[in-house]
Amino acid sequence: MQEYIAHRNENTGLVQSVKEHSENTAELCREYAVPELKEFMYTIGLCHDIGKFQPSFAKRINGANIRVEHSTCGALAAKENYSVSPLALMMEYCIAGHHTGIPDGGFPNDDSSQLTLHGRMKREFEDFSEYKKELNLPKLAEIQWLKNLVGDCGNKMENLIDKFAFLTRYAFSCLVDADTKDAADFCREGEPPRKLTADFPACLEKVNARLSAFTCRTDLQRARAILQNQAFQNGNKDAEIYLLNMPTGSGKTLASVKIALERAVLKGKKRIIYIIPFNSIIDQTAEVFENLFGNDLEILRHQSTFSYEDEENGSEDYREAAKSAAENWDSPFIITTAVQFFESVYGNKRGKLRKVHNMADSILIFDEAHLMPQDYLQPCLQAVAYITRYLHSEAVFLTATMPDYEKLMREYALPDSRIVKLIEDTSMFSLFRKCRYRYLGETNQETLLCQSRKYPSSLIIVNRKATARELYQQCEGKKYHLSTYMTAYDRKKILREIREELMHLEQDYPNGETVPEDRRITIVSTSLIEAGVDLDVYTVFRERTGLDSILQAGGRCNREGKRTMADVYVFDLEGSEKKAADERANFTKGLLEKYDDISSVECIDEYYSRLFLMKKEEIQKNTMHQMCADIASIPFKQYAEKFEMIDSRTVSLVVPRDEQSQKLVEQLKYTKAGNARQLQNYTCSLKKRELEDLILQHAADDYGTGIFCLTNPDYYDENTGISFEAKDYFL
Repeated sequence: MQEYIAHRNENTGLVQSVKEHSENTAELCREYAVPELKEFMYTIGLCHDIGKFQPSFAKRINGANIRVEHSTCGALAAKENYSVSPLALMMEYCIAGHHTGIPDGGFPNDDSSQLTLHGRMKREFEDFSEYKKELNLPKLAEIQWLKNLVGDCGNKMENLIDKFAFLTRYAFSCLVDADTKDAADFCREGEPPRKLTADFPACLEKVNARLSAFTCRTDLQRARAILQNQAFQNGNKDAEIYLLNMPTGSGKTLASVKIALERAVLKGKKRIIYIIPFNSIIDQTAEVFENLFGNDLEILRHQSTFSYEDEENGSEDYREAAKSAAENWDSPFIITTAVQFFESVYGNKRGKLRKVHNMADSILIFDEAHLMPQDYLQPCLQAVAYITRYLHSEAVFLTATMPDYEKLMREYALPDSRIVKLIEDTSMFSLFRKCRYRYLGETNQETLLCQSRKYPSSLIIVNRKATARELYQQCEGKKYHLSTYMTAYDRKKILREIREELMHLEQDYPNGETVPEDRRITIVSTSLIEAGVDLDVYTVFRERTGLDSILQAGGRCNREGKRTMADVYVFDLEGSEKKAADERANFTKGLLEKYDDISSVECIDEYYSRLFLMKKEEIQKNTMHQMCADIASIPFKQYAEKFEMIDSRTVSLVVPRDEQSQKLVEQLKYTKAGNARQLQNYTCSLKKRELEDLILQHAADDYGTGIFCLTNPDYYDENTGISFEAKDYFL
């Protein structure tokens, strides 16, 4: 009898049969799946490599240099064996795509040359029926499966499409991770990397000890303790989604991680995933948790600007474990970005989707939750609702400026999501008010700088990078500039300098009085500084924009509450480009005129109500059901390629800043191979047309790799970042 081989280990000479690999993968699929889908996933695992029973695949595995398509055969077998169309269809998408990614569904008239599922299912294959002798495909409770699928879709095709697409990507995740693990286990020589560990009960004890160590001498400290206790008590209620709306300075981060740990311990959850909107604030969040939890928690960081190859802290053993865990998020505590999280949920390829099944049975914390992108708001809310409902996870939304997420969830995701507001009594929020917001109206750059110099330290935040640079160049005295024209490497260095200088200023002039001109600090920045960057200045000047951004800017002013009240000035810059279409800034102008305190709960509620009322079309435009009419035609590949939470008109340019980055660029230049993740720390962000301008000036080149690098250092300044004209030289 012929032995059908799935894998051959070239080093050991051992072979793994298709039967063994299929059964191993099926068992892993069942292990990974939520209870409702265990037998369904077992069946997908059994079917996925049925195409390897073709005679030509046997020749290929024995050395013949031929290409054999095997994935579609398993999809055909699923269609033949299971009569409920949606069940078979979900199997087909997963099995047909388990190497190349979930395909677009396509249309019934697609021909066999097309790469859609409809097209591929029309192809002719060799006889693979030998699988029937070796694999015993189980009977499934197909009608019950169908009832579970359509039960909460309200007879609406759009709801069915979105739910079916999500569950298909989840099933695909279980399959490809199981397939990858079994193949890797067979081919590996030596022990696999160990898994990262966490002791959640011990971590919870440390959080409780930290919280109980805080004294409550002032009204503010007492209010903080009362708010936190309110959140902790409400955290005992069972829900799918928890809303934690707490003002800046009320200890949101510690409160959120305590609630997450309590829920994880109480409900036996497998992991906590902390999701942050920007790369720039992951460092400080990770540092807080590392210092707090010590050896009781090993953190997996997964972000585009962090590479475990460059990580100096921790052992080689830890680095190998973390690199392995980053592939599929098999780790108890993960810190990642919103982009990484949501682009994984909505991907179609193995690399992204492998993580999704490990989002199940977890606690998800969305820090600065108000920053979910409006253009993708419905898909983001759906992802959270589906993960909490169908994958048995729980989510915490965390922000000081909370939109009405309960209403938004019910309107744009699942209308019956179980939602708990952790803070019901907001009457004490006013005690955390450390700033007055004052509207200056229109002013020019000279007047603005003149006013900012009256204060010991001031932060000026503007909407455009070019404006930030102009203001910085006009500044006198001790000045700093921050924008994404600068590399992350230089921004981190300058933030360290700013913090040190602010600390020395506070030590030398604790009352902020009689500060000499040469010690006064001016920081000019774009909005990047608002994303949780831990700075505390005397006064903030913020160019008018959305209310949420202005309040975030205010969070950098009198942050520690050392003064009774400080000022945040909102201004319009004379001669700056008018953005008539910017509804956020226009709403804010009306609110500045209407409310004495724009940080009040009532003002924030009105802002978001008006904003989301006007934006219904934008909120819904990027949802899956907008791109197809039925589940057989879902464009998984097209949708994944289109799903970009970061504006694709922005591109990255590598700027060598130290010896290591020089070596990485040299390697890229001469070997045409480079590690994009290792280079992230040395990139700045440009518009496509700005990069094209540098290329025309022969100041940038990608050496044929697609990773563009600055080739002329005269176009970069460590204080202001990239420029688009070379420095002048005089002989």
